[in-house]
Amino acid sequence: MRRLLFSMPALLLAAPAVAADLNVTVQIPQLDVAEYHRPYTAVWVEREDHTVAAQLAVWYAQKESKEGAGTKWLPELRQWWRRGGRDLQMPVDGVSGATRPAGDQKLNFHEGKAPLGQLPPGKYELVVEAAREVGGREVVRVPFTWPASAPQQLAAKGSSELGAVKLDLAP
Repeated sequence: MRRLLFSMPALLLAAPAVAADLNVTVQIPQLDVAEYHRPYTAVWVEREDHTVAAQLAVWYAQKESKEGAGTKWLPELRQWWRRGGRDLQMPVDGVSGATRPAGDQKLNFHEGKAPLGQLPPGKYELVVEAAREVGGREVVRVPFTWPASAPQQLAAKGSSELGAVKLDLAP
């Protein structure tokens, strides 16, 4: 029987690199209004020139209804729509989903895996936009540098359609 001998440095070189994580929490507030509808929401990463680096999530009414819900109202997410939403064919696997209820909505992304992919080092903004039928529209931006050299917790707060938007980066 043959014995295979490995040196410790060879084993370390063969070990996979640890990928960075980008974890997002989007707070959707429960509004005390006569007619409440869950908001259409888009989450994406923008480069410094405001082009889209990664589409992370789009939540909308996925079933067309008599009232015309569904993809018809996606253009109400104006910034997202102009910056790449109109070029997507819905649904997008791993990105699109149903509207979310009030509360904290958690999203986790890993470097090298869809939809985040291989984000090159640089300065970015996490952008969250929400628009609600019989309601308003709001955009919240959280600037960050990728990859993070140390764990970071960043946040911004909306004033009407969005609550706190938290971004946790792990190297």
